[in-house]
Amino acid sequence: MKRGTVILIIIILAAALIGSCNKEQTTYDKQATYIENFVSARMKADTNATLTENGGAFRLTLADTLDRVLGKRDSLLDGGTVVLQYACYTLTGNTVNTSNLVATNVREVAEKAGWYLSDTTRYKLDTLVLDKKLVEGLRLGLHGVQQYDNGFILFTGQFGFGNTERGTIPARSALVYQYYIESIQNE
Repeated sequence: MKRGTVILIIIILAAALIGSCNKEQTTYDKQATYIENFVSARMKADTNATLTENGGAFRLTLADTLDRVLGKRDSLLDGGTVVLQYACYTLTGNTVNTSNLVATNVREVAEKAGWYLSDTTRYKLDTLVLDKKLVEGLRLGLHGVQQYDNGFILFTGQFGFGNTERGTIPARSALVYQYYIESIQNE
């Protein structure tokens, strides 16, 4: 192959790669806008809600008045375990709905989405260890949760599964985890 042809191929491949990166960044920027709009609407609806940003993940804790009622509570730290109920949705706009549900351990949420499983053992509290095995956005969002917290953890596809499709979750998907924390235990 001639040197000029090789250089032309390299230039074309580089241009395609740059275009792909720009398209991916545009996707993540759009998802960030969806997250901002979702959070803004929820915070207007619940004036006691609090927002915590941690390295690309956003945790919206609803009715965050428990410290006033229960006193100071422990926060989940790296290496700790959390017992929780959750529903995971892809975020394709400013809201979530049952058509975007991709995972849950709550029977009522599953049935509302039209999911009926013969294996009902799936509907139980999950125990997770806060470590690098969790998807990055979920790990960052769970860091600092407290017992009895409920709310949402949101992050762009950049902090989710990136370019990898996972089961029912399309590649580059923004995710929203609606959660209820039953308990936490730090090491």
